[in-house]
Amino acid sequence: MTRAPANGKTAPKNIRCAIYTRKSSEEGLDQEFNSLDAQRESAEAYIASQKSEGWVCLADRYDDGGFSGGDIKRPALERLLSDIQTGRIDCVVVYKVDRLSRSLLDFARIMETFDKHGASFVSVTQQFNTTNSMGRLTLNVLLSFAQFEREIIGERIRDKIAAQRRKGKWTGGSPILGYDVDRSSPSPKLVVNAEEAARVRDIFALYLKAGSLLQTADELERRGWQNKTYRTKLGTTHQGKPFDKWSLYSLLTNPLYVGKVKYCGEIHPGEHQPIVAPDLFEKVQTLLKYNGRTGGIEARNKYGALLRGLLYCKACGRAMVHTFTSGGKGRGHYRYYTCTQAIKRGWKKCPAKSLPAAEIERVVVEQVRCIGKDPEFLGEILSQAHRQADSDLKARRTEQSNLAHELARHHNEVRRLAAGAATSETAARLADLHDRIQKAERRTTQLKVEIQELERERVGKEDVAAAMADFDGVWNALSPKDQAKVLKLLVARVEYDAKEGTVAVTFHASGIKTLAEKGMEDAA
Repeated sequence: MTRAPANGKTAPKNIRCAIYTRKSSEEGLDQEFNSLDAQRESAEAYIASQKSEGWVCLADRYDDGGFSGGDIKRPALERLLSDIQTGRIDCVVVYKVDRLSRSLLDFARIMETFDKHGASFVSVTQQFNTTNSMGRLTLNVLLSFAQFEREIIGERIRDKIAAQRRKGKWTGGSPILGYDVDRSSPSPKLVVNAEEAARVRDIFALYLKAGSLLQTADELERRGWQNKTYRTKLGTTHQGKPFDKWSLYSLLTNPLYVGKVKYCGEIHPGEHQPIVAPDLFEKVQTLLKYNGRTGGIEARNKYGALLRGLLYCKACGRAMVHTFTSGGKGRGHYRYYTCTQAIKRGWKKCPAKSLPAAEIERVVVEQVRCIGKDPEFLGEILSQAHRQADSDLKARRTEQSNLAHELARHHNEVRRLAAGAATSETAARLADLHDRIQKAERRTTQLKVEIQELERERVGKEDVAAAMADFDGVWNALSPKDQAKVLKLLVARVEYDAKEGTVAVTFHASGIKTLAEKGMEDAA
C-alpha cells in the first residue's frame, strides 16, 4: 500500500530520463572534459530542475562520439531506441534537437518509435518537449532548419573540393603508387616517390609489350610488385595488395600520372609533377580501348597472325585487324588484314580496305632479314638503337634527380622533427623516414651502376650480326606463334600506305640486343 504524503497530495510518478549526446568528429574526445561531457552536464542540470515532477536521471550513458547526425546508424542511438522499445525509458533529454538527428525523415521515424512506446522528447536549450502540440510544431520547424544547415554544409564542402580540383590540387584519399603525401605544409601535396615512379613507368612499358592486362598482372606477381603501401596521418599502415586485372587497369588509366587531376568527368592540369610521358600514356590508352573491343592481342591470335597488333593503315591511322574466309572443303583459309575504319564506316572511307596477310607478312619478314645485309638500313636501325639508349638514360637520370629531391625533403623533415618535442607519433615518423632514406640511398647507388652500364653499352654492328646470324634456319624452325613473338620483340609498328603501295617498319632497337644475347629460340 502506497503511503500518502502529509499534505494529502499524491506523489508524482517517477519519469525515467535518458540523456543522449553526440559529436560529429572525434577531435577532442580524448580530453578529460569534452563536448559529450558538457552536453550531459547541461541535461543532468535540467533533469534535476524537474525533480519535483518526478524526473529521474538514468545512469546508463548514450554517447555517440564521432558520428554524423545525417543518419541513424549510430551504436548509442540504436541502444537507446532498443531500451525505449523494452519500456526502460520514459523521456529522452538532449542538449539540442540536432544532436538526435539532422534529417527530417530520420527524425520522423525516431519520433514514431517514441510515440508508439510512450516516450517523450525534451531539448534543454530550446525549451520544448513533445508532450503538447506546440512543442511538436516547434520541433518540426527547428528540425527543418537543422536539415537545411546540414545540406548547406555538404554543398559548401563539395564546392570547396571542386574548386581545389579545378586548381589541380590533391584533395585527399589514398595515395597511389609513385607518389607520397607531403604534409609538411598546411595543404597536403603529392610528391614523387622516385623508386615507385620508376616502377610505374616500367608497368606501363610492360603492358605495351604484353598487350594483355592478365599477362601483365602475372608478370608483376612474378616480380613481387604490389600496389601502394602507405601510412596514414594517424600512423596506421595499409599494406599494398597484389595487382589484379582491375587494379592494374585503374593504374594504367589514372591521369594523375601525366600531371592531371580528374573531377566529375573533367580533366584539369595538376600542381604535382608527372611521372609518365604523355605519349606513353596515350599509347597505353589506345591499346586498352582496342583490347576492350577485341578481347586482347594474344587472346584471339590463335592462327599465329604475325602482324597482329602491329599493322596500321597510314591513311586512317587505324589498326588493321587479322581475319580470314573459308576457301571451301580442303582448301583451308584465306587470311587478310582489314582496316578498322573500313569495317566501321564502310570500304569507301579507307583507301587500304584490306590486303593479303601472307603477302604483307612476307614483306615485313624480308625487311627484318635485310637488317644485317643493307648498310643504309643497318645505319637507320643503329640510330634507332642509340635513340632508345638515350631515352633509357634520360629516364634513369630523371629518377636520379627525383631521388635527390626526395632525400633532401626527408632530411629536412628529420631535422624539423628532431628539433621538436618527442612523442610516440614523432618517433614512428622518424623511423619511417629513416627507412625511406635508406631505400632511396640504395636505389641511388643502383642507378649509378645502371647509368654507367647504359653509357658503356651501345648497340653496334657486331650486335646486329649476332642477332641475325643464321636467321633463316632458326626462323623456319619456329612455330607461327613463336614467330609472332619474335616479330613483336623486334618490331614496334608497321604502316601500310595504300596510295604509295609501301610498307614502313619501325623497330624496337632494344629487341636486337635481346636477340643477340638470348637467341631467337630463347626470346620466343
